[in-house]
Amino acid sequence: MTTSRALLVAAGCLGIGAAAVAIGRPVKERPAASVLEAGPRLSVAPRWRTHVDTIRKGEPLTVALTRAGLDPEEAAEALRVASALDPRRVRAGTPITAKVSPDSGASEFTLQLAIDRVIRFTRSAQTWVEREELLPWTTDTVVVGGEVQSTLTGAIAAGAQDFPERQRTELAYALADVLEYRVDLSRDLQKGDSVRVLVERQRAPNGLVRPGAIIAARLTMSGKPVETLRFAQGTRVSYFDGEGKSMRAAFLRAPLEFRRISSVFGMRRHPILGTLRRHSGMDYAASRGTPVRALGNGRVIFAGWKGGYGKTIEIRHANGMVTRYGHLDAINVKSGSTVNIAQTIGKVGSTGLSTAPHLHFEVLVKGVHRDPRVALRNVAGEPLEAKHRSAFAALKSRIFAQLDAPLGLVADRPVPVRIGGD
Repeated sequence: MTTSRALLVAAGCLGIGAAAVAIGRPVKERPAASVLEAGPRLSVAPRWRTHVDTIRKGEPLTVALTRAGLDPEEAAEALRVASALDPRRVRAGTPITAKVSPDSGASEFTLQLAIDRVIRFTRSAQTWVEREELLPWTTDTVVVGGEVQSTLTGAIAAGAQDFPERQRTELAYALADVLEYRVDLSRDLQKGDSVRVLVERQRAPNGLVRPGAIIAARLTMSGKPVETLRFAQGTRVSYFDGEGKSMRAAFLRAPLEFRRISSVFGMRRHPILGTLRRHSGMDYAASRGTPVRALGNGRVIFAGWKGGYGKTIEIRHANGMVTRYGHLDAINVKSGSTVNIAQTIGKVGSTGLSTAPHLHFEVLVKGVHRDPRVALRNVAGEPLEAKHRSAFAALKSRIFAQLDAPLGLVADRPVPVRIGGD
């Protein structure tokens, strides 16, 4: 036998011996079920899924969380640790975002209670942990404005492209609140009038935009400007007109915050009686239940049923003027009680000789009916203190230069409400 052949035989013998040893070695026993359950040795990440939903009107928060992917017991357990919110008072439409695994359940969920306020619930080893998150905003300053075609809301909507559509309406309402002592925006505006507003624009990290404080505004009606400027006297911040007199006055210009006049002062055919009668007042069309405000401080001299007026309130004011509010659905004051300006005194209704919900409003001076638009044309409010007038004049010059700039961004930061040194 040659040397090479001998080596091959020896190697073969060694291989057979090793195989025999391997075959003969005992193997650790494993239950068949555990082998089947283990399956292939692959690394599988948790299958997390994000569910987004909103709370529906009238439903409990636990139901909404269950629909968003949480187990009912998980939802109940999480809400037991809630301290930053009352689960019974979360509004319909509130967004819910839940991170859920079909294998292990929910790991966290959030409730966005406001545009800048989020409540986050995270599951720990033992329980749930609640954390309130206030989202930071950045603020700059923009000019918006437009020409009135029919309403202030429409003019702002057309000239406030820096804001989402819904926020433009909110901006118009905010401006109406500033001007409500000087202008009845449902009646005094005419086509061709114009409005410009210098306003803060606030932006959230997620890109949401909202209007901040109104810094200054100019409403030009029939060529005559009504100007206002936000200004601080010490720690008090309020609005003044272009001459430095407070925008607040003894009377509001309208008894409803959100108003839409449906008939005019003067002669009209009565909708029920069918006769041509002098319509001594104004009708403000509004939904039943809309709050009615006292136009000024005064004393209630009548509160009850008054013939065709239905449920009625009459208030005598310090200057002897009487304001009357008719066709009410509810009366919130009693005869003889005192009321403050802007206090809710009743609710819009359709009592008495009325065909639809609306507020009938009258002004009487020395017992004689007066056109409310004329009778409520206010004298300017209180002037600035003398020590603040120079600072006001300097600030007005700077701010109104920005107000007259082209529409859009004018400053990448908030505008101050006073100049230091005064």
